[in-house]
Amino acid sequence: MLNNIILASKSKVRKDILIKNNINCDVRPSNVDEDMIKESLLNENATPEIISKNLAELKANKISSKAHEQIVLGADSVIDLEGQLISKPRDRQEALLILKKLNGKQHYLISSVCISKNGSMIWNYTDKAKLTMKNFSEKELIEYLSKIPDTALYAYNVYQIEGEGRRLFSEIIGDEDTIMGLPIKKIKDYLEKIK
Repeated sequence: MLNNIILASKSKVRKDILIKNNINCDVRPSNVDEDMIKESLLNENATPEIISKNLAELKANKISSKAHEQIVLGADSVIDLEGQLISKPRDRQEALLILKKLNGKQHYLISSVCISKNGSMIWNYTDKAKLTMKNFSEKELIEYLSKIPDTALYAYNVYQIEGEGRRLFSEIIGDEDTIMGLPIKKIKDYLEKIK
């Protein structure tokens, strides 16, 4: 097993990716007010990538400042649709609106990770995957959403790339772990260096 780290996220998916890659982790969600931070950054014309990086760092630093000498991993994923930030849906109605926006278009899924120690970032990394969604009728999108349980819907933005969501896309270019919210290969490389 690699270093025992703290995951500053309540994402079951991220925790599963770490465990699958033999990285022990304690889960301590940061509970930062993501909506408020996103709004503030958008008011400063921040790009989706900058927002993702900032949130990952804020989450990691917040937990790290209370976890002396421990390694803390913060992460954040957003969708960039032609420069517009798309966040996780809060309900099924919003999920449908997001799918309608992405319908037939190309977008980027951006995942940022930050490792902090004693309240400061010591490493970060951001990766992008490019996804092209097929064209669907509204009826087909509603049908797709009806097959996804709430827990999955709110955890992964609006698609689960390792499950039902794969059929939404005509093309996926990029790392699947990035799409699921954690570019694990780079994280492992870094943890190997500091162990």
